[in-house]
Amino acid sequence: MATSPTRPADEPGDLATHLMDQALGHLFSAALRTAAHYRIADRLAVGPRTPEQLAAATDTHAPHLRRVLRYLAARGVFREDAAGAYQLTPAARQLRTDVPDSLHPAVMMLTDDLFLRTSAGLTEAVAHGGAAFERLFGTPLFTHLASDAAKRELFDDGMASLAAPADDAVAAAYPFPETGTVVDVGGGRGGLLRAVLRRRPQVSGVLFDLAPPLAHHLLDTDDLKGRWRTQEGDFFAAVPEGGDVYVLKHVLHDWPDEPCRRILRSCRAAMAPGRRLLVVDSVLPPGNAPHFGKTMDIAMLAVLDGQERNADEFAALLAASGFRLTRVLPTAAFPSIVEAVAD
Repeated sequence: MATSPTRPADEPGDLATHLMDQALGHLFSAALRTAAHYRIADRLAVGPRTPEQLAAATDTHAPHLRRVLRYLAARGVFREDAAGAYQLTPAARQLRTDVPDSLHPAVMMLTDDLFLRTSAGLTEAVAHGGAAFERLFGTPLFTHLASDAAKRELFDDGMASLAAPADDAVAAAYPFPETGTVVDVGGGRGGLLRAVLRRRPQVSGVLFDLAPPLAHHLLDTDDLKGRWRTQEGDFFAAVPEGGDVYVLKHVLHDWPDEPCRRILRSCRAAMAPGRRLLVVDSVLPPGNAPHFGKTMDIAMLAVLDGQERNADEFAALLAASGFRLTRVLPTAAFPSIVEAVAD
């Protein structure tokens, strides 16, 4: 077999090892969850610790813990020093529970049974269509969450954590108006709206969502006093009227095209002509380049029967719902901002 001049002669063996390592990717998720569960990063915040010290603090088995930490360190999560003690890396720092950009809740959500069992059902989803989650659990994800308060809290905590790195990036990347009202539709706990209001001190905001996330919203701070309100409701039925800018962040990727059109039509019915709608989601690039949106697309397929989209797909959805796509703006985080104007 001929080999590329830019690849070593033993390429097939290297590729086989790489492929097997990828096939065992579920072990990385399990190891990451183990570290998050025992809050190893919190315990390393004061400095390096040996596996024996960490095991004593967590009531775990030191030899097994050492092996898990060694595996994570090989992937950039933690670092072993010459004395055999482990310390934080930049990635591990985000597993701490006491830092503003903590991804601990996101890791706990994404490695929970909700996602792990669903990912294992991907083969059936591809065979039959629809969401693997519904086939396994007997009900759609959001219906399931409505009946399980603990899982709902896990999901809301995880989504707020997962969304947080993008909130400031979106608020910084888009030229929000100096005055007016921003309506965050399906905005969860309001992290993005908070970031926008802090950058635009003359702007007011409406956080619109279901009751569970609104009950734990992030807007009740001294610097935002009097500039926001929450409103409970169903974006399939109607959304608050009178806004100047409407935002759908990580909403449309949860749904197939027809439900997305219903959400967009609800927004359009509430908006005056010329008002702007911002869809904040991954915008998939063409070609084979790696992109986090391509990973999220498979997660959406399995869990919700949703999908990430490219710019042309967004344009078609918007055009069918009374909007005109005007531009796509990248951000410093993984999602982009799809701007549209109400016709």
